[in-house]
Amino acid sequence: MAAAIFALSLLALGDLVSARSEVTPVQKVIQLMEGMLAKGKEEKHGEQVQFAAFKQFCDDTSVEKKRAIDQANEKIDMLKADIEKYTATAARLTKEIAEHDEDISVWTGDQKAATTVREIEKADYDALHQDYSESVDALQRAVAVLKTQGHDRRQASLVQVSALKELSLIPENAKRTLDAFLQQDQEGLEVSAPEAYGYEFRSHGIIEMLEKLSDEFIAERTKLEKEEMNGKHAYDMLMQDLTAQIAQATQDREEKSESKAKNLQAKADAEGDLKDTTDTRDADQQYLNDLTATCEQKASDFESRQQLRAEEIEAINKAIEIISSGAVSGNAEKHLPSLAQQGPALAMLRSDTQNKLMQGRVAQFLSTKARELNSRVLSALAVRVEADPFVKVKKMIKDLIVRLMEEANEEADHKGWCDTELSTNEQMRKEKTEAVETLHAEIDQLEASIAKLTEDIAELTKAVAELNAAMAEATKLRQDEKAKNEQTITDSQEAQTAVAQALTVLKEFYEKAGDAIALLQQQPESPEIFDSPYKGMQSENGGIIGMLEVIESDFARLESDTKAAEATAQKEYDTFMTDSKVDKESKTKDIEHKTAKKQDEEQALTVKNEDLEGTQKELDAALTYFDKLKPSCVDAGVSYEDRVSRRKEEVESLQEALRILNGEDLA
Repeated sequence: MAAAIFALSLLALGDLVSARSEVTPVQKVIQLMEGMLAKGKEEKHGEQVQFAAFKQFCDDTSVEKKRAIDQANEKIDMLKADIEKYTATAARLTKEIAEHDEDISVWTGDQKAATTVREIEKADYDALHQDYSESVDALQRAVAVLKTQGHDRRQASLVQVSALKELSLIPENAKRTLDAFLQQDQEGLEVSAPEAYGYEFRSHGIIEMLEKLSDEFIAERTKLEKEEMNGKHAYDMLMQDLTAQIAQATQDREEKSESKAKNLQAKADAEGDLKDTTDTRDADQQYLNDLTATCEQKASDFESRQQLRAEEIEAINKAIEIISSGAVSGNAEKHLPSLAQQGPALAMLRSDTQNKLMQGRVAQFLSTKARELNSRVLSALAVRVEADPFVKVKKMIKDLIVRLMEEANEEADHKGWCDTELSTNEQMRKEKTEAVETLHAEIDQLEASIAKLTEDIAELTKAVAELNAAMAEATKLRQDEKAKNEQTITDSQEAQTAVAQALTVLKEFYEKAGDAIALLQQQPESPEIFDSPYKGMQSENGGIIGMLEVIESDFARLESDTKAAEATAQKEYDTFMTDSKVDKESKTKDIEHKTAKKQDEEQALTVKNEDLEGTQKELDAALTYFDKLKPSCVDAGVSYEDRVSRRKEEVESLQEALRILNGEDLA
């Protein structure tokens, strides 16, 4: 304060010496202090305005940063939850994939084991079937040899019968019977002449035994064929089931492997987002801490500066009060005017003349600058300079300079505020515009995906319904076909039984007829009354029995063919049903998966629409605020730099005019 008063005193004395005006030194000091007082109040007010703008910036920025930090914390919590979910899902899928691998390995081993067993069974079947076929063929040939004629044959004809002893399937008791039969025939040959027949016709028992063995072997072979067919069918069904299970497990494994990869990728993306969000949050928190500390420091400094300025103003007021008192001002008016009146009257007249000349030069200078700068302020001031008294003109110029400087400071503050607001608003509009465009793109993508999923679900549902209808129709047809085949097989079996009974009746009769003929040959001859003894309808016998045997074989073939057709149809039905069930299960899972995905995307679409609505409101608010900023910050007509340059030239012109009035050379 003492230094300020001392500086004011020096300025006052210098001005008194240079100007030599009529104002006393005390009055000049009072004027200077009043000027200081006005300047102090003005600067104090300007500092208040400046601090108010800075405080508004602190408050707005703090609110924005806190909001950003809160949003980041919410996003971090969501990302952590997502990471935990993705980790748990990936772990679960890893376990399920391992289970699928184990199932596939077990089922593949079952396939190999079943194939090995099937190959062994097939080899055993082929060997045994060949034995039965060879045995049946040998028996049929032996029976055919024995049946060829009902009279004595040569010894060479017994070779077919003797060969039966070499067959492994002939029972031991049958072999012993054959040996006895052949031994009996050999003994008969030893006492006969060389040209005698091998044996007399005594082979009915052997034929019956061989036919019975042939029937048993045929029955065993048929049973073996049925067992082979059933075994092969069971093997095919098992392999089909295992293949379907392996295919389904492989498909599930691939889907879960893909899902696991997606979850791991999503986890990695979420971890990256978490790191970025955490870094941004920490940076915002650090900036907020620094800003809070700076704002608090500036607030403390402002309070101190305001208090100091208030004390300075109070000190200047007290100084003015003291100097304006009678002890100083009264004595100065009483004793100091003589110093100002020592010059002759001619000097005073010359001073008035010089003041008028300087006033005219100033008016001319201001008029010239007003035309150059196109300044209405300088033009109006030039007019007032010519008309107003000299002292009033100087005060008016000083006041105008002060006012222009205040306007410059205010406009600089406003420019800084506008730059800050425009930059913040531009960044806000850019971010929200990009967010709105991104949300529109995501919403379009979700809507397209939902529509595609809806179409896929409808097609899959239709396909499942068609599969159900096809399976029901196939089941009905299979049931009808099975019932028809079973009836055919039953009818064939009944027919075979009836034909066999008829054959038995006929064979028994004609065998008895043959025995009766043999007995007649052993009795004495009866009187000749018939050309030959009655032997039954032997000529028709062979035709009827042959036809019945053909009919019996036809029914047997019908039974065999029907059973084979039934087995084939059942296999085709089972294959169709298995494939249809696998296809239906696959489509059902696809429906469930797509339905769940559709629900997730519909939920995401709802969230995106809500985000879009909120973001659009924020963008509209930013655009509205930008429209409010335009009149004062954008659409001013003249650029800020042009206004600063023009105001600077106006101030310089006023300062030049003031120097002219003070008697300084313009050069």
